[in-house]
Amino acid sequence: MANLNFETERLILKPMNIEDAEFLLELINTPKWIQNIGDRKVHTVAEAKQYIETKMLPQLKKLGYSNYVMIRQIDDKKVGTCGLYSREGLEGVDIGFALLPQFEKQGYAFEGATKMMDLAKNTFNLTQVSAITIKENKGSQKLIEKLGLQFQKIIKIPNDNANLLLYVLKFKNTNNKSLQTNV
Repeated sequence: MANLNFETERLILKPMNIEDAEFLLELINTPKWIQNIGDRKVHTVAEAKQYIETKMLPQLKKLGYSNYVMIRQIDDKKVGTCGLYSREGLEGVDIGFALLPQFEKQGYAFEGATKMMDLAKNTFNLTQVSAITIKENKGSQKLIEKLGLQFQKIIKIPNDNANLLLYVLKFKNTNNKSLQTNV
């Protein structure tokens, strides 16, 4: 599954790889990323490549999913990322998304995240998806709720001092093949 691209009406979702280092460098150094997600201290293309190699590719290899670059079908422009992450301190998998500023408020995050939720349930056979965000990030909260996740509580995760809002959506097992048993 690690080599599969997925499509939505307007986007191609492609697993991030080393060739995406320049794009990642630009994205993770945008003011909103730093404010809402945190400074990853990645300031060169070489550091971006290392970040992809150490943070993203191992999870993709191990679990079959990770961070996906959202690419517009109409012109092949990379607009942002969306993915499913195994994150220390969280039960289950966390959905995350980020856009370059010029592509915000055009529905790309919702479109990509909706596809990720579908993949989580029907392709990767996950039983639940979580999301975390800071209290100040109202845009992410609205999108997370639009995806069907519900606020649970305020948490902290390892190596992060921020109070995070935790949202969860548990999938009903009627469509989840991995949960069905033969009697």
